[in-house]
Amino acid sequence: MTALLQSVSGINWSCKHTWNRASINTLWCLLGCSIGDMGTILFFQLTGIPWPTIAIMTLAIVNGLLTSILLETIILSRQMILKLAFKTAIGMSLISMISMEVAMNTVDVFLTGGAKLTWWVLPFMLFAGFITPLPYNYWRLKALGKACH
Repeated sequence: MTALLQSVSGINWSCKHTWNRASINTLWCLLGCSIGDMGTILFFQLTGIPWPTIAIMTLAIVNGLLTSILLETIILSRQMILKLAFKTAIGMSLISMISMEVAMNTVDVFLTGGAKLTWWVLPFMLFAGFITPLPYNYWRLKALGKACH
């Protein structure tokens, strides 16, 4: 099995250190994305503004990306000047963030039938948002030496 994992893309897929680092990076991304995503869905749910589900979910994805970039800028600004922290956050992997957002919103619509937050759907959304980009984030760290967050 290990030989099979190593043969995929020519990298070692069984490195615990890289999986741990990728998991931490993914959790930070999940936190940032969830704030904007779920905040948007909750806003429309509480206000009852009658937007189509696809419009709410699109706005939720955009807001999730923005809050993730903002959170990463704040975190990085402790290590570098604000301008460089923002540039670094903007340059982070949008593939990871977009896949996370789409996974979370797909689960929400599939389980609730619309753009609705309920306590029982949150763990499923968060799990999908975490597990979807995790292999990509591992690959990015291992193959490119770059973190998505």
